[in-house]
Amino acid sequence: MSQRSTARRIAAFASASAVLVALAGCSTPATEDPEPTSSDTASDAPVETGDSTGITDDTVTIGTHTPLTGPAAAGYSSISAAATAYFEYLNENGGVHGRSIEYIVKDDGYNPATTQTVVRELVQQDEVFAIVNGLGTPTHSSVLDYLNENEVPDLFVASGAIAWNRPDTYPFTFGFNADYVVEGAALTQYAVDEYPDAAICLLGQDDDFGDAMIQGAELVLGADGLAHVERYSVSNQDLTAQIGAMQAAGCEVNLLATINGFTALALGTSAQFGWFPMWFSSSSGADYPTLVTYLGEDVGPQLLQGLVGTNYLPSLGGEDEWVALFRQVNDEYNDGAPFDGNTIYGMSVAYLFAEALAAAGEDPTRESLMEALTSGALVGNGTVPLSFSDTVHAAFLGVGITQVDQGVQDYVGSAYSVVDGVVSATELAPVALENMGLPAAG
Repeated sequence: MSQRSTARRIAAFASASAVLVALAGCSTPATEDPEPTSSDTASDAPVETGDSTGITDDTVTIGTHTPLTGPAAAGYSSISAAATAYFEYLNENGGVHGRSIEYIVKDDGYNPATTQTVVRELVQQDEVFAIVNGLGTPTHSSVLDYLNENEVPDLFVASGAIAWNRPDTYPFTFGFNADYVVEGAALTQYAVDEYPDAAICLLGQDDDFGDAMIQGAELVLGADGLAHVERYSVSNQDLTAQIGAMQAAGCEVNLLATINGFTALALGTSAQFGWFPMWFSSSSGADYPTLVTYLGEDVGPQLLQGLVGTNYLPSLGGEDEWVALFRQVNDEYNDGAPFDGNTIYGMSVAYLFAEALAAAGEDPTRESLMEALTSGALVGNGTVPLSFSDTVHAAFLGVGITQVDQGVQDYVGSAYSVVDGVVSATELAPVALENMGLPAAG
């Protein structure tokens, strides 16, 4: 394929992905005053010891907001579909404490105003037990106060923003993604460890996503330690100026605070210049199957050779038992949809909720669910330890490093954690699959 044809392919995909900023921070839209919900029990029933909204003898009803339509749907709608498939698998195998999980997925089109509407519907009309894996920083930020003021468990937000890890302010909110500060620090430390004399630069979105990655890099390099920084707006699908400036600055390792569409655009533009530096990407923009879709099967594998990324979940490229199970679940309960990192992500979130629900007891309440989450007893299925506690509402404070080699994206063995601003090498500690991925009803 000619460079001009490659550029057209990349630009077309980038245009479709330009609004996929679900994992990028933006300003928080104003929210309306919350309306109270009622979880009163019948007058002749015994006094409850907690809030069992959404719980019946047979079911547990939870919900989420996510883009099922609009440009963002192409990147992220598969997450909720994968979670739904796992819940169907779980339900056919007895559910949790004999209850089936009903997962209500509502489309917000990645519009914060719509997010507010659908989340209020989930809480006030559908009376969900919890909101699970609401997707996007600007969208979920618009309902953060509402959910906490109404004491609705707000679990495993699909975003790397640090706002979800503020238990003093938002006690009912728990994140899932490793945050962008952690990713930026881990990628930079790996670059320093492997290439100590390399000029390390960064290309990032001109918002909180890019800011946090820079903050993480500077934990390792010190203030202004990056050799060069370029920013871009997702509304402009032309990175020619930024890539040209980075080439002129002599950048050797380029950190990417990009989503997949702009990762592909950066690598494609660089290839047009005949410039092939090392690329180190946030997990938000490092999913190999997705990047190959953007770049094309003819050039994608060559351009992605050596791509470094971060991950904290079972690897698509390895021989992981979780991945094998999720492939089977995907084939049987998700109509054999394309299997990629989003599939693993969605099913991993669903498994973690099921594990938390099992730990919440035979008659779960919102209070017992919170206790399970902060107990430190949950293990999930990640490759680094879960971090949930009374004082930490981030799922992962560390990440492993991945690399693409001959079309396979897998862990290289290095991992890093960030605790209290200190970056440390750590060990990968993958959780073994037990009981066919069905949580123990302990």
